[in-house]
Amino acid sequence: MKTAIDIEQPVQIRPEARAQILDTLSANKIPSEYGLRVGIRGGGCGASWLLGFDMPGESDETYLLDDVRVIIDKKHLLYVLGLTIGYEQHVDGSGFTVERT
Repeated sequence: MKTAIDIEQPVQIRPEARAQILDTLSANKIPSEYGLRVGIRGGGCGASWLLGFDMPGESDETYLLDDVRVIIDKKHLLYVLGLTIGYEQHVDGSGFTVERT
């Protein structure tokens, strides 16, 4: 059975991703007005997830999730609802993960 998605918390951020996001913001002295932009790039079979630091614009919704400012374009909200953002470290490298929950 699927659970309802909370529109006040449209995406989930795992603790390891939260720590990495906050460390990156601090280490790179990124201004507090910036947040983590979550979205989708492209469309159809060629779509990919968009993660990056940005400032909110007029067409964005902003959420504060576990001390992380998350920015989502209103046009992308339907596509990112229910995503979980994680962070993994491997011998080959490390990076963020995006999973549909």
